[in-house]
Amino acid sequence: MSGHDGPDPATEAFVAHRNLLFTVAYEMLGSAADAEDVLQETWLRWAGVDLATVRDQRAYLVRIATRQALGRLRALGRRKESYVGPWLPEPLLTAPDVAEDVELADSVSMAMLLVLETLQPTERAVFVLREVFDLDYDEIAEAVDKNPAAVRQIAHRARSHVAARRPRGTGSPAEHRAALQAFQRAVQTGELQSLLDILAPEVVLLTDGGGIKQAALAPVIGAGMVAQVLSRITGTASLRPAQVNGYPALTVHLDGELDTVVAVRIDDGLITGLYAVRNPEKLSHMERETPVSR
Repeated sequence: MSGHDGPDPATEAFVAHRNLLFTVAYEMLGSAADAEDVLQETWLRWAGVDLATVRDQRAYLVRIATRQALGRLRALGRRKESYVGPWLPEPLLTAPDVAEDVELADSVSMAMLLVLETLQPTERAVFVLREVFDLDYDEIAEAVDKNPAAVRQIAHRARSHVAARRPRGTGSPAEHRAALQAFQRAVQTGELQSLLDILAPEVVLLTDGGGIKQAALAPVIGAGMVAQVLSRITGTASLRPAQVNGYPALTVHLDGELDTVVAVRIDDGLITGLYAVRNPEKLSHMERETPVSR
């Protein structure tokens, strides 16, 4: 801050692009805590830049954030190798208007973040910057220290990889909500057949307890097996709708405390993926809405 004239130009630029920078880092990392750290590191570097030399402040800030996130992504990969059980992205409580930007909602959805997990770090950065934030190849090349021709190749490879794995038909938020409501009713009433009716035959349940909370240490696969696991959710749990990562989801409360966040992947009206985050270290961004933007 400077004098009595309000924020200095560097601070104003950073604040103006803060939500965008957080979203870039979060989509690259799947971790809100690490994305916040990237913001801190980006600010420290930005504060030392001579603004007179900066032609495009948004592109420059995104470049700093991308480089910081890439370094963290490699470190995060090593942490995930020793993680207990399935690793799931950190859920974010998002504002209802995020769902109105279909591309943004899709890019931060739990299902898409898990697809992005299957990319190499540089591929992930290039895909996010090109497909979600529409940066040109020259800008991306500077951010990832590659030449534009190489970036085009990486972008093509990443696009094909994601296209083969992304949800087939995510459906509208209304369809998403309807499927979730049917799922919630079936779980709460314990009606096994109603549950089987909404689950795809090959549905996969991933539970992330991080070695802190009880959770399945391997994916649970198939409607019958998943329904069995879900039927153990007793009447003591309260299931509530929430807007998580741009899509309708459910939160599970025990004794009034948030215990689990359940996000879903829906293909052609059926639930094909269930993502249950129980690790308490990953639930802090469910206390208040986190702004995301493009």
